[in-house]
Amino acid sequence: MRIGVLALQGAVREHLRSIEKCGAEARAVKWPKELEGLDALILPGGESTTMRRLIDRYGLMEPLRGFAASGKPMFGTCAGLILLAGEVAGASEPHLSVMDVVVERNSFGRQIDSFEADLAIVGLDSPFNAVFIRAPHIVSAGPTAEVLCEHNGKIVMARSGQFLGCSFHPELTEDHRITEYFIGMVREAVKAPLPN
Repeated sequence: MRIGVLALQGAVREHLRSIEKCGAEARAVKWPKELEGLDALILPGGESTTMRRLIDRYGLMEPLRGFAASGKPMFGTCAGLILLAGEVAGASEPHLSVMDVVVERNSFGRQIDSFEADLAIVGLDSPFNAVFIRAPHIVSAGPTAEVLCEHNGKIVMARSGQFLGCSFHPELTEDHRITEYFIGMVREAVKAPLPN
C-alpha cells in the first residue's frame, strides 16, 4: 500500500515515519502528479490558511477533490481536519468539504496553551496520549459521521465514510495505533473499491 502525505507544511516527516513503522510505503506529495498511484493520503497539521494558500499555489485543490471523489481514504490531523471539514465555523466557505462535520479553529487556545491528554478512542483498547497544538474541534457531526473520541465534551476525532479526522497530532508520539487504524481503512478501500 502506498500512502501519501501532503508535504506543503507541518509534521510531514513524522507522518512518513509513522506510515513506514506500520509497514506501508510512504510518499511525500507536493505536486498533483504525485497523487497518482497512491492508495490514500494524509493531510498533516500546520496552519490551515497557509496550507490552503500553498494548495492553490501548487494547483492541488482540484486534484485533491478528484482524489477524494475516487473513494480513496484521506486522513486529516489538526489543520488537515479543517481542510477536510464540510463546514468551518466563521469561514465563508470550506476547503475540500468532504467530511460530514462542522469544525471550529483554535478551540483549545494559542500555541502556549498546547497540552497532552490521555484519550479513550473507539477501536483502541487502551488510552492514547494525544498532543494538542492550537487545535480545532468538531462542533457537530452529521448523520454520515461517527464520533470516535471526545475530550472535555468536545469532539476531537471522527470518521465520515472514507475520511478520518482528528484535532490532535498522533504523529508526534511513538504510539502508531491511529496510523494503523487509518491503514485498516485503506485496506478496506483497496479490497472494495467504489464503482466508477
